[in-house]
Amino acid sequence: MAYQQKLAEKLLVLNDRGQGVLLRMNFIKKTCADPARRPSLLTEKSMEAAVKYINRKFPNIDFRGGSQQLSSVQKQKSMVLEGLSSFYDSFVDVMEFRDHVYELLNTIDACQCYFNIAVNFDFTKNYLDLIITYTSVILMLSRIEDKKALVGMFNCAHEFSNGSSDPSYPRLGQMMMEYEHPLKKLTEEFGPRTKSVTEALLSLQCVYPRRNLGVDQWRSVQLLSLLSVPANLLIPANCETMACEYLSMEVMERWIILGFLLCHSSLNTNAASQELWKMALRSGFYITLTRDEAINIHKLSEEHFDGMKGYSKRIADIKECKEHAVLNCGGAHREKRLFLRGALKELTKILEDEPALLGPKALFLFMALSFSRDEILWLVRHSENIPKTKTPEDYSDSNIAELLMLMEKLRALLHRHKYVLQRYHLQYLSQFDALLLNDTIQSIYVCPEEESVLMTSFVSALSALSLKQLDNGEEFDLRALRVDWLRLQAYTSVGKATLALKDYTDLAKIMNMTQFHSKMMDNVHELLREMADLSILCFYPRVFEKMFSQCSEEPSMQRHLMAFPMICTHFSDSTHPMCPEEMELMEKQTLKLCVKFLEEIAQQTCSVILDISNEQSNLHEQMLPKHAAVTISTARNKKLKKPVPKKGEVPKEKPGTESQRKDRAVVTNMDKMHLTLTELCTSYSSCSELTVFKHVIVPSEFLLSQLEQRLSKIFVRMANYNPTTQDIARPSELLSGIQSFVTSIGIVCRYINTDVPRLIRSVLLQQTQPLDSHGAQTITTLYTNWYLEGLLRQASSGLIGHCPTMHCFLNQNTENQQNVKAEEFSDICELQALAELLGPYGLKFLGENLMWHITSQVVELKKLVSENMDVLVQLKSNFEKPEMMSVLQKRLTGCENVLKRMTIIGVILTFRKMAQEALYEVMRKHCPFLTGPIETLSDFVHNDTDTKVALCVFELASAAGIQCDIDPALVSALANMRSDSSSSEDEYKFSCLLLVFIAVSLPSLSMDPGTFYSREHGGHQNNVHCLATAINQLAAAMFTVQNKNIEQELREFLRMASSILLAFGQNMDKVEIKNRDSVYLLLDMIVEESSFLSQDILEKSFPYVLLRNAYREVHRTFIHTMG
Repeated sequence: MAYQQKLAEKLLVLNDRGQGVLLRMNFIKKTCADPARRPSLLTEKSMEAAVKYINRKFPNIDFRGGSQQLSSVQKQKSMVLEGLSSFYDSFVDVMEFRDHVYELLNTIDACQCYFNIAVNFDFTKNYLDLIITYTSVILMLSRIEDKKALVGMFNCAHEFSNGSSDPSYPRLGQMMMEYEHPLKKLTEEFGPRTKSVTEALLSLQCVYPRRNLGVDQWRSVQLLSLLSVPANLLIPANCETMACEYLSMEVMERWIILGFLLCHSSLNTNAASQELWKMALRSGFYITLTRDEAINIHKLSEEHFDGMKGYSKRIADIKECKEHAVLNCGGAHREKRLFLRGALKELTKILEDEPALLGPKALFLFMALSFSRDEILWLVRHSENIPKTKTPEDYSDSNIAELLMLMEKLRALLHRHKYVLQRYHLQYLSQFDALLLNDTIQSIYVCPEEESVLMTSFVSALSALSLKQLDNGEEFDLRALRVDWLRLQAYTSVGKATLALKDYTDLAKIMNMTQFHSKMMDNVHELLREMADLSILCFYPRVFEKMFSQCSEEPSMQRHLMAFPMICTHFSDSTHPMCPEEMELMEKQTLKLCVKFLEEIAQQTCSVILDISNEQSNLHEQMLPKHAAVTISTARNKKLKKPVPKKGEVPKEKPGTESQRKDRAVVTNMDKMHLTLTELCTSYSSCSELTVFKHVIVPSEFLLSQLEQRLSKIFVRMANYNPTTQDIARPSELLSGIQSFVTSIGIVCRYINTDVPRLIRSVLLQQTQPLDSHGAQTITTLYTNWYLEGLLRQASSGLIGHCPTMHCFLNQNTENQQNVKAEEFSDICELQALAELLGPYGLKFLGENLMWHITSQVVELKKLVSENMDVLVQLKSNFEKPEMMSVLQKRLTGCENVLKRMTIIGVILTFRKMAQEALYEVMRKHCPFLTGPIETLSDFVHNDTDTKVALCVFELASAAGIQCDIDPALVSALANMRSDSSSSEDEYKFSCLLLVFIAVSLPSLSMDPGTFYSREHGGHQNNVHCLATAINQLAAAMFTVQNKNIEQELREFLRMASSILLAFGQNMDKVEIKNRDSVYLLLDMIVEESSFLSQDILEKSFPYVLLRNAYREVHRTFIHTMG
């Protein structure tokens, strides 16, 4: 009879089915309770009347009498059928599951099966699981408030569409009405099964009390310690009830509490049942139905027994157990977690050092995982429902991260040393279990054929195992053996079995041990899922985040923070194929939690790294040369024996005093930060990547992302740019600070295996662009704006002068005091520092902005040329006729304006030239292998080289800072200025006339006092020496755009300028010729600056003796000062 009933197979199938149905009920409850996911049919205004009518009349709904209320359902019947079919089918699944459960339970009762968790473990466990799963399904069904509306509305739509109700509806409606008070109905149904259920529950007496010992007993027996008896270190960890040793406490408490609620009569008749029940009630306040659905065990039990005759003592017992739990439970579980942290730490260290012990001591590992999981789940269940107690801190744990991390390490050890585990247990199964089982079978006198075949197959399967299979990489699958063992338990546990398992407990012990060993071969992952599953944390996000927050504030727990995102990788194990809709929601929730934890860890780590870097940068800043003045002054005063500072003045500490320590016990702030950094970075070494629902997440990338984002802001902040006052840090100081930061950040490589140089390159490269990856301003933008607005604008207005001798800009001696010292931002060192900071990309952006300002000046020059077009044409053709030139010159307007705008262009181009020279020095220093070939390539460009080819080469050379005969950026800017309406001839005419205008206007410079040539500075005070650069580069660019001969046009300009200045030399007016010699020098400067002109050409049109005399004259007037 037992063979035909297939009890084992039905238990397995129904338990799995029950879990799926339970999750479906939970999903429906959550869906209906969430306003964002609630079915629209229940929330629509038009459906309100129908929903109320269905709830009031359910299950006997009058379709004809209620046609007015149900009209909205009739209109949308197809939508109702489509939208509610999955809900209705789920409720039908509950009904069918109930039918199958009762059918199986009736069969088991009829067979008078024997249950003992220590003997037929799998059979008893599956039996109790089925009862509790079924009870949980019914309790969850009762918690769905909209179940009547969902079922009734679907049936109404079915009636309107098909003319009849759904075939399942009458029984389904009846079932829902019966379970309005679920426990009362369940108690009635399980009354006849009290004997079987009580027998199964009482078998826990040999397991539950032993597992529910206090922490003092754990310490006294040195639970989970491999070193308690060193002589037994290599002896296999075996016992008579191996599977019971890692059976979840929560599962047993759920069995006991719900089991005795269903079969409560045994509590009044059996003292052992009562003692077991009270022990479970003292262990806590809540047990889990599923996910985050929990029940208050004291409240539920008291309400259930209230009103029952003869149960007043049980109610008193419940109150007494609750008081005991309030006083002792929180502290007891806190102490257990403390003990487990120490025990797991010892276990982890030993197994990491000697992984071969995983074989004989595997049971210890799974016990440790199971005990830890029980304590964590207890804490999670009770954290959201803390009872009224004087010690609420017992229900939170700021050290839980360590326990989580130790669990993860043990799991990782099992996966990493899978081969060790398999090799050991393969030999154990084939060379010990098989032989022992064979001897035991031989000692059985009476053995039916079916049982004999099963037991013989056990021995054959175990004996066939060999190391060769393992070495060849074969996959083992011993599930058939374990299912056959469950079948054998079912066959031998029926009342009239010929071979009763309770009479052959040795066989049960051997097979239970063999089953555990077989799981080590092929089912470790499933065993871990069962023993160490913490997926419930996914459904308690507030508790999970609170745990993380508490642990992150505890310095000793920071090294274990990575345990939180690592736990998220296991949440996918809790899904079920019967509820695929839940998977997407779980995936989103899990990813959200994981990313949040990683971002928090990265943020903390990033803050510490940047604090250390900032401190190092401050120390480095003290070593800058500008701070040496105080030290030098102090030393000089000491030498001259000047008075000592007053007592109120605190002497400034010298750099380096922070490293001097009189006592090594003194901990500095830097020590604390380095310790914190070590702790946080240790967490990153726990895992290199995480897989969450098929998403691969790299924790170190979150740190790099945070560093990148914050470094960009810090570097920009270090520039100290104030657009109101136009203050900004000197490029050399900023470069020094950034270099200090970069050096300090490099220490991350010592702690984490990550590409920090790539991060630095990325951040610094972004700073060479106008905007960074987040759209914020960069150093390039700030310095471009400052040099244009703060330096060059003042240089254009005459407040700042260019000093060729010192290769920088200098402040002019004016009455207005200026905030900025130009030489501190424009000398060779500062511009090289600027080139280091901005790089070729940044200087290109700066150059483009400079070109924009130049083109705006050229536009104004075009207007001036247009206004004087006729006069300039005549001047061009009559420049060798002094009388006519004199008359025509007087008709010109805007000469000073032309020269002023050309001077501005010259200042801008001079600054660009200085920046390019600085870039060249930096490029040559950092990558000479690159600049060398570019220089060689640019040397091959001659006058007869094709213009396009030449410009391409010049653009490459310019990017490397190499000076070019023609500025490609200026050529490009002028080419883009050209409008569609203007012809090439017009543009060429403008260029020629502009040079004429400049040449004719040169004599007017002598009347400006600022035109005086300064021997000290090597230039003119009003920057007119920059005209040489402006004329050469602007002419070369304009005539390149127009594809004309540059040398010929510049020679023409030189002849005209020489002729006009020679004529000017005849003027004897002292006012007009005051600075004539300084103006003469401009011709020499133009030739010196030009790549197209030479002194020979100048000599032909302007005698060199005049230049020599001019140089002597300006040097003679220079006043020498000494001191």
